[in-house]
Order: sequence, then structure tokens, then C-alpha cells
Amino acid sequence: MQQAGGVDSGYAWSRLGIGLVLSTLGGIGMWSIVVALPVVQADFAVSRAEISFAYTTTMLGFCAGGVCMGWLVDTRGITPAVILSGLLLALGFGSAGFAPSVGWFAAAQGALIGFGSAATFAPLVADTSHWFEKRRGFAVAICASGNYLAGTIWPPLIELAMRDHGWRNTYIGAGALCLLTMLPLAMALRRPPPFHADELNGVPAAAPRRSVGLSPNALQWLIAAAGLACCVAMSMPQVHIVAYCADLGYGVARGAEMLSLMLGFGVISRITSGWIADRVGGVATLLLGSVLQTVALIFYTVSDSLTSLYIISALFGLFQGGLVPSYAMIVREYFPPREAGLRVGIAMSSTIIGMALGGWIGGVLFDMTGSYRAAWLNGIAWNVANAAIGWWLLARQGRRTAVA
Repeated sequence: MQQAGGVDSGYAWSRLGIGLVLSTLGGIGMWSIVVALPVVQADFAVSRAEISFAYTTTMLGFCAGGVCMGWLVDTRGITPAVILSGLLLALGFGSAGFAPSVGWFAAAQGALIGFGSAATFAPLVADTSHWFEKRRGFAVAICASGNYLAGTIWPPLIELAMRDHGWRNTYIGAGALCLLTMLPLAMALRRPPPFHADELNGVPAAAPRRSVGLSPNALQWLIAAAGLACCVAMSMPQVHIVAYCADLGYGVARGAEMLSLMLGFGVISRITSGWIADRVGGVATLLLGSVLQTVALIFYTVSDSLTSLYIISALFGLFQGGLVPSYAMIVREYFPPREAGLRVGIAMSSTIIGMALGGWIGGVLFDMTGSYRAAWLNGIAWNVANAAIGWWLLARQGRRTAVA
């Protein structure tokens, strides 16, 4: 009989709910810069590429934080990581709000906001994966949806707050919110994951479910390459849709609405992909999402009317939302549970590097060409590379299953 506080228990589901709230709160660290980008650019009187670099530092900080916080979760548990996250976000938003220059702003975004918010994504997903077996894909997808819920909730609220109070006061208020909400919630996650108790009782950890015949490090690097490629492509609409709408004359508010719509449909996609992953596995889910994301990016290259951009943004969210959680599922299928925090952190941090690189490249290509068309095409090329890796892994996995 399943213990009351063990795998797939009622406690596991309540813990997932807390994790989802924390992921949504901490996600403000990623999405605030996307909405503030054109406003901060005007305030500091810098180029699109320069302000896009501030987004890049945020994502690089998020990347480093995902690995470091993942290691912290493996060794100390999720609670210290979330407490540290809340403190860093409060300090980061406060520092950015008082920034005298774009360099200061970019440093605060990367070293504090990006690094701090990382604990509420990959480390929380890794922790959640320990508490579920039968519906692990579904649970992981729900937890990862907190990042997209943040993208749905925060952009219109941030845009409204900036309009009424300015971006600096909005940033300071965001820091206060993180401090007051995240620290108490972190204390509700103090119970260690079930596999720790099993190891203390002499029960060996479950072996990985799948194999593709590669060394653990080689497989980890291949997963990281796939994550980087898919998110260079993914970054184009997510990072630049607000600025794109402003350039087309539709205004920042319309772009923020499209971003919110995109990420709202991304929540549906993530949960659906979790259900799919429980049935066909992480690699097949990754390949499906990669092909569909390519289709959505092609749509962006052929239409720029206001109505079509709303429709395409919804489709993009619906097509690509399941990509990132599939990496967590792949890690749990191929690696032992005691390595989950670090390896999920590395896998998902590679997606953040992709977002950072893609966001910066988009700004550079815009400055070079005066439009976003080249940036859309660049995203499509990277997405083809991601799909190729997914296809290769799936084919190799199938061959080894047939031999076995």
C-alpha cells in the first residue's frame, strides 16, 4: 500500500500545487525584462541589440542558477534553494530598479534576477519528478507550466504597472512581492524525496528505464545541444514579440497580450505533452513538439497583420509548450534519481542558453536588416537541428529496444 506521504500520494499532489505557485511567482524574473525591454531601451537611449543583451544576461544567470541550484537540491533539498531564490530576486529587482545605466541594469538582471529565479524552474521540476511514478510526465509538465503561467499572468500586469507607475517602481514592487511570498512557501517543501528514505532503508534506487548506448556524459551533452537548438528558435517570438508589435505600430500593450496568449496556450501544450510523454516517452514527445514549432515559425514569416499575429501566437504556444518539460522526462528515463537535480538543471539550462543566444541574435539581426524576417529564418534553421537530434535519439532507442 502506498504510504500517505510517498510517491503518487495525496501529499505529492499538494506538494506539486505549492511548487506550481512557487514556479509562477519566481517566473516573474524571466518575463519582466521581455515586457520592459522597449521601455528600458528608451529610458537609457540604447540600441535594440544593447538592451537585448540585458535579456541575454538574465538568461545566462538563469542558466548558471539552474545548474548550481540543481546541485543544491541534490545535496540539501529544495527548501534552501527556494529561500535563496526569494532573497536574490528581491535584491535583484531592487538593484535593477535603481540602475543608473544599462550596464548596471544588465548586471542586476543576470547575477541576481536570472540566477535567483532559476530555482523555481528546473530544480522544482527535478524535485517534483521524485514524488511521482505512474503520472510523472503529467506532474512534471504541470510543475513546468508555472513558468508559462508566469508568462501569462505577469506581462499584462507588468505593462499596466509600468504605464501607471514607471518601470523602476514596478521592478521594486516585484522584488517585494517575491520576498514576502516565496520564503513562507519554501518552508512547506522541507520533507525529503522518497528515494532518500529508500536508500536509508537499504532499498536500491530504480535503474534507468531506457538506453541509447551512449555514455552518460555523451548523452547529457547531446540533450543539452538539443535544448539549446530548440530554444534559439523558441526565443524569437517569446523575446521579441512585444518589440515586434511596437515596430509594426500595434503598440507594446498588443505585444504583451500576444505574449500572454502565447504562454497561456503553452500551459495547455505542456500539460498535454506530459500526458503524451507518460505513454510514448520523452524523446518522441520532444520530436513531435519540435516539428510543430517549426510549422509555427514558418507562419510568422508569411503574415504580420494584427489578427494573424494573435492567431499565430496562440498556435505557437500550443505547438511548442511541451518541448522543455520533455528534457526533464528524458533525463529521468536515462539517469538515476540521485542525479536528477544536477542533470535536469544542465538540460534545462541549455534551453536557457538557447533563449539567451536566440534573443540576442534576434536583436542583432534586426539592427542589421531593419526587420525581423532574417531572425525568423534563423530560428527555423536551429529548429531543424533540434528535430534531427530528436529523430536520431528515437531511432537509436528503437534499434536497441529491438535488439534487446
